[in-house]
Amino acid sequence: MKPRYLTKSRFKLGLECPNKLFYTRKKEYANQQEENSFLQSLAEGGFQVEELARLHYPGGELISGNDGDYDWLVEETNKLLKRKDVIIYEAAFKFENLFIRTDILVKKGNDIELIEVKAKSFHSDDDEFVSSNGKITSNWRPYLYDLAFQKHVIIQSYPQWKVSAFLMLADKSKTASIDGLNQLFRITSKADNRTGIIMPPGLTLKDTGKSVLSLAPMDELLAKIYSGTEAEDDYTFFELVKTLSEHYKKDKKFNYPVGWHCKGCEFKKSEGDDSSLKSGFEECWKEQKKWKPAHFAKPKTFELWDFRKGSKLFEEQGKIFLDQLTEEDVDVKPAPGRISRTERQWIQVEKTLAADATPYIEKEGLAAEMKKWKFPLNFIDFETSGVALPFTKGMKPYEQVAFQFSHHILHKDGRIEHASEFISHMPGEFPNFLFIRALKQSLEGNEGSIFRYHNHENTILNVILNQLKVSKEKDKKELIAFIQSIAVSTNSSSENWDVPERNMIDLCVVIKHYYYHPAMKGSNSIKAVLPAILQGSDFLKNKYRQPIEQLKLSSKNFPNSQVWLNYENGSVVNPYKKLPPLFDDWSEDDIENTVSELESINDGGGALTAYAKLQYEVMEDKERSIIVSGLLKYCELDTLAMVMLYEGLKAEVDK
Repeated sequence: MKPRYLTKSRFKLGLECPNKLFYTRKKEYANQQEENSFLQSLAEGGFQVEELARLHYPGGELISGNDGDYDWLVEETNKLLKRKDVIIYEAAFKFENLFIRTDILVKKGNDIELIEVKAKSFHSDDDEFVSSNGKITSNWRPYLYDLAFQKHVIIQSYPQWKVSAFLMLADKSKTASIDGLNQLFRITSKADNRTGIIMPPGLTLKDTGKSVLSLAPMDELLAKIYSGTEAEDDYTFFELVKTLSEHYKKDKKFNYPVGWHCKGCEFKKSEGDDSSLKSGFEECWKEQKKWKPAHFAKPKTFELWDFRKGSKLFEEQGKIFLDQLTEEDVDVKPAPGRISRTERQWIQVEKTLAADATPYIEKEGLAAEMKKWKFPLNFIDFETSGVALPFTKGMKPYEQVAFQFSHHILHKDGRIEHASEFISHMPGEFPNFLFIRALKQSLEGNEGSIFRYHNHENTILNVILNQLKVSKEKDKKELIAFIQSIAVSTNSSSENWDVPERNMIDLCVVIKHYYYHPAMKGSNSIKAVLPAILQGSDFLKNKYRQPIEQLKLSSKNFPNSQVWLNYENGSVVNPYKKLPPLFDDWSEDDIENTVSELESINDGGGALTAYAKLQYEVMEDKERSIIVSGLLKYCELDTLAMVMLYEGLKAEVDK
């Protein structure tokens, strides 16, 4: 039988929930996060950070090849460790059934520097690793336990060594000193390394300007972990490692108690999964709570929107099903003229238990709110990205760039105009000032109300305002004045200003305050609200079952034959699921030669990944054009969806 090693990634998984160790890497179990880590690393620039970190330690030896052969990796590492001084990238160590690979290892005699590289950001001027009570913050705990695990395995392998451990992180107190830093680290399918990064020949750290990465020494905090002062669940660090490794080695379930924390378990099946896949989530509850299929079918407190008391009610009273809740459990407190948070929760409970599929609308309050809105109505949506390695000189790690917007106008006579759109997709282009000029030109075409969905657009406008203030743009005063005419100041803003008369209206807040549909369950995401309001509105059903050419509707990206309302098994299909596949009309050979490996763009994560691939990956113009087209379609649907929400709400008020 092939040995089962507890790696650092599996150790981190065991920290989340020991039961997950039994289900991980088993093809028979559903896993909703299988590709998330790769896509997140790509979108945030994690691979670029890794390569930049290596430039801090030039001349290192990379252990690569036969990556699944742990013995070979350790053997190759040991050959290099015979040198008195050596730098190794991805060094491998094994002790009993523990196995790790380090990002960077620096050996000078018996003095060892262990450097774990993370694309995660920190501010080197702040002590953000420890909370006021002296404990490691929950935000940093997984990273520090990961580092503690690595140091432990190295010390067990080489007791004579003195090991110092560090995190190398993107430092938000630093700014890029050159333009195009991230473009020095491009991704290609032809690269012969794990990260897929290619760099200009002979690239050195000096060529990247002043590094935006910083080294944070962690031995003091690791000592707290080793001493037991950070112990949780009655396990010291060493007991935890031993227990997890033994269970993983024997492929034995841990039987960690189920609870409200299971809400986020990735080992559960979702719509569209292969029916033959098993659910680890269900297995745990069957074995520990003797649940039957009927229990899994019952609505649970997991589904209740923003239910902050869920964990406490389960731990103290065992309440996990909605039919166990009382009004006292929810602590219902009304709000004048609108639906309060707790009222909304209780409405969800009542409608779910009564199998009531009709919406709840606070019509008086909604009507009063709508009277404040001024035609023509403008609906805008932004797509943005924040990456570890900045695009432009003077930018900080993870400083946001706005690469796309869509703008729909609903006129008083009912005409819906896709008025404008903007996209920046060329590698290395800093889009923010181009973006804000285009947005200004589009929105200044009328004086009507402006709608966004959630806080994101307001936050991004504050980011751009701060960037403009330190820029040398000739029109920055006009652009700042425009931002201050449609947005409110946030804590991140460099200055405060009065709430403007044309301040953007948050349509998400409107939904929360005045509308609930059972199909939304516990979500107020536009991806959940849109199909729900389509399902519940006769007006929208009658209108959007017609193709675009028969509506008073213009589109920049969809054909006149496009129909937005479709049914499957008697239910409305979410329009986002009907966005066309990117390479639908390509031959199999052409698709085989694409490097992006994207199939569709139908959510924010997909848009973020698509933009990252446009920035970092080396691809032909034909493929780039298809991805850009997919982004434009997705963003157009975002603002059209907002128009549909308005129309559905207005139709209900007019009843």
